[in-house]
Amino acid sequence: MTTTEIRPQVEPKYVDYTPEKAPEKKSRLFLFLMLGVLALLIVGAFTLVQRRTQYHALANETEKMAVPTVSVIHPTPESGQEDLVLPSTTQAYVESAIYARTNGYLKKWYHDIGSRVQKGELLADIDTPEVDQQLSQARADLGTSKANEDLSKITASRYQELIKTDGVSKQEVDNAVGDYAAKRAGMQSAEANVRRLEELESFKHIYAPFSGVITRRDIDIGNLINAGNGGAAQELFYLAQTDPIRTYVRVPEVYGPTIHAGLGAYLELSQYPGEHFQGKVVRTADAIDLASRTLNTEVDVPNKDGRLLPGGYAQVHLEVKVAGQRLQVPVNALLFRSEGLRVVVVDENHKTHLQALTIGRDYGTALEVLQGLKPADWIVVNPADALEEGMQVNVKQLPNAAPPVGVSPPSQGVQGGGAQGNGGSNSKGNITATPSGNKR
Repeated sequence: MTTTEIRPQVEPKYVDYTPEKAPEKKSRLFLFLMLGVLALLIVGAFTLVQRRTQYHALANETEKMAVPTVSVIHPTPESGQEDLVLPSTTQAYVESAIYARTNGYLKKWYHDIGSRVQKGELLADIDTPEVDQQLSQARADLGTSKANEDLSKITASRYQELIKTDGVSKQEVDNAVGDYAAKRAGMQSAEANVRRLEELESFKHIYAPFSGVITRRDIDIGNLINAGNGGAAQELFYLAQTDPIRTYVRVPEVYGPTIHAGLGAYLELSQYPGEHFQGKVVRTADAIDLASRTLNTEVDVPNKDGRLLPGGYAQVHLEVKVAGQRLQVPVNALLFRSEGLRVVVVDENHKTHLQALTIGRDYGTALEVLQGLKPADWIVVNPADALEEGMQVNVKQLPNAAPPVGVSPPSQGVQGGGAQGNGGSNSKGNITATPSGNKR
């Protein structure tokens, strides 16, 4: 009988594992995944919203940039009543360049610039050796001609007596008389040549043709002098008569009927502030210049003390008492089109309109407008050539442009505003212009 060995059973070792912990880890992982997906969705949504916002902003900016922005100002009103003031340049009443009428070398000059001389006063002497020798030769030729003429005269007289006794033939008498006539004509030619050279030699002395002041001296002792005013000839002196002083002004065509000889006028000069130099209109051209559409007018002013100098800038006040409302616009607000002069006016709806103008006086940096604008109009400064009728624009008021009293800017898009317009008048109500065109 076989004996079976019974071994004691050993209990297996189990790992400490709790079945409830596995679902807990899965739920945590699922939660983390959900949170990540949610975060990605939030970031994606935020990115899409941001991009959409940027797209709309870009679209709005592009649309805004497509509408041009223009700077606007109001026309500047002028005073209600004033003299007609125009820029001009003073001129000498008579001014002449003095040339030599003979060749030679300058021997001496007697008056320099600024010298006041009287008519007929000696200005310079010219040494003319060639003319002197020609005159001596002409006088010698004249003596020879006189001697030949005397001999021919005696011979002709003798022959005329001898023919009475038939001592000579008729032909011989005619020959003697003809020879006398020829010698007499030769003598007269020699006399004329002497007188010509005497006149030419007299030009060695340069005299003042009228009373005035020497404004230029272009010669010095020893200079070669050529006769006349052509070729290599040069002016010796410039002589100017400065009493009275004269000035020419270009009166706009619209004021032409008010200008006439005898009309009162006075000059204002920057070097004599507050002083008026009284004169009057002496003549007009009685014709409108086709190029400038102005009436050329001469004003003469007494200048006995010589304070007014030729070539100076002056403002001429014509006492015509211009009345009525007039406006000024800067020259950089003008458009030059084939149909004529225009300005761009912006209405309340920000639409552009090309407005025709009637121009009066030119002040340099500004122009007087007689018709076409109202004080309440907004005009574009530095308008682009691309601006056309009816275009939509954005407007911006210039800082130095203030609207007239009681006028408000356009309802939208107008910014800024200053305390002073770009034009003005002085205390007397007279619009004035400086040499550079700026009003003061």
